[in-house]
Amino acid sequence: MRPPVAPTGWSRWLVPPAALSVHLSIGQAYAWSVFKPPLESALNLSGTQSALPFQLGIVMLGLSAAFGGTLVERNGPRWAMSVALVCFSSGFLLAALGAATEQYWLIVLGYGGVGGIGLGIGYISPVSTLIKWFPDRPGMATGIAIMGFGGGALIASPWSAQMLESFGADSGGIALAFLVHGLAYAVFMTLGVLLVRVPKAAVTPARDSAVPVLAGPQVSANQAIRTPQFWCLWIVLCMNVTAGIGILEKAAPMITDFFADTSTPVSASAAAGFVALLSAANMAGRIGWSSTSDLIGRKNVYRLYLGVGALMYLLIALYGDGSKPLFVVCALVILSFYGGGFATVPAYLKDLFGTYQVGAIHGRLLTAWSTAGVLGPLIVNRVADSQKDAGKHGASLYGLSLAIMIGLLVVGFVANELVRPVHARHHHVPAPRESSDDTADRDHQQPA
Repeated sequence: MRPPVAPTGWSRWLVPPAALSVHLSIGQAYAWSVFKPPLESALNLSGTQSALPFQLGIVMLGLSAAFGGTLVERNGPRWAMSVALVCFSSGFLLAALGAATEQYWLIVLGYGGVGGIGLGIGYISPVSTLIKWFPDRPGMATGIAIMGFGGGALIASPWSAQMLESFGADSGGIALAFLVHGLAYAVFMTLGVLLVRVPKAAVTPARDSAVPVLAGPQVSANQAIRTPQFWCLWIVLCMNVTAGIGILEKAAPMITDFFADTSTPVSASAAAGFVALLSAANMAGRIGWSSTSDLIGRKNVYRLYLGVGALMYLLIALYGDGSKPLFVVCALVILSFYGGGFATVPAYLKDLFGTYQVGAIHGRLLTAWSTAGVLGPLIVNRVADSQKDAGKHGASLYGLSLAIMIGLLVVGFVANELVRPVHARHHHVPAPRESSDDTADRDHQQPA
């Protein structure tokens, strides 16, 4: 399938909305927790069992992005968005059948397996195209799209809750809610499929762009994974995501536990509000920090994510149970870094490896997300359970897991410092000679 080429006069600002239609849809994954209590009640499941579709979905996201990245580059964004639409919507339809027949394995297969493939292909579908349309502001462009994945839950959570309230929380009501999700998201994602275009030729940046556009290396996906830069970034992303998702997955019980032994305990409704705030910070960080990276450079912004993130965890560990505002602010900063890390990494890859196969390289890098999606919740939950068995309670349940997160962020910080420009032997297309003036500005475009 040949990707649709934009006609003369086509506005590049039509491409981010196309990407958003896909990312806002697949971002529903972060709202899976809405379905956990009714599924546990209707199908007699444990908390671990009800989390399985989400966990499998994140694992399949990373795997499908890794293995499908080259196909996305070869066939273009419309093909990728179409595959994402079919898989993501079909996953919901299979889950609806599983709920209606009370066959939980069908829900796991549908939402986690088939739907997870849609998550991965859909997530990387617009990345390469956006970077080609916005060579002057790649961080901002990918941030706009990937912001949608973080913000999808803000739409899906109340919408799903309202459907369960209207249809009922039994197996039939859950099945109907899954069915409506599958059909509605198919229609919404179709808008992106029809709207997306690729540029006819290299886009010339706006004359008033504050950021110089430099010709950089062009490295193939197969060659990129042979470089130390790729694996340093893999560690950076994995550590940053592990630290963020550890709080995100356990947010409501964590804030409740932290202040359970104080004179001002946190109510269930306040804990739910805290979760909504974290989702907003996750979304805002994706566009805010990724746009900032266009100004200060990718390496510098990851120093911020990892270094300041470790400091935020330290403040929570030392003083979090003594001040709610401090706890909330630190958690919001951590989640903004979590979202920013996702949105900035495509531009970081573009700086290092060029635009030649950046979508495929991004897909391979997302296996770090699959690893972190298992690692982060495992650390926080397993440590909290062991501390509870030892008779501890309140904030002391999380002291060890917070220390582990600080250590992981330090590891990520070191890995980021080790990133250097890719050696010329890995280049697919030799980079043109840069002027001495361009070289002076390199720190804004390529890591030191």
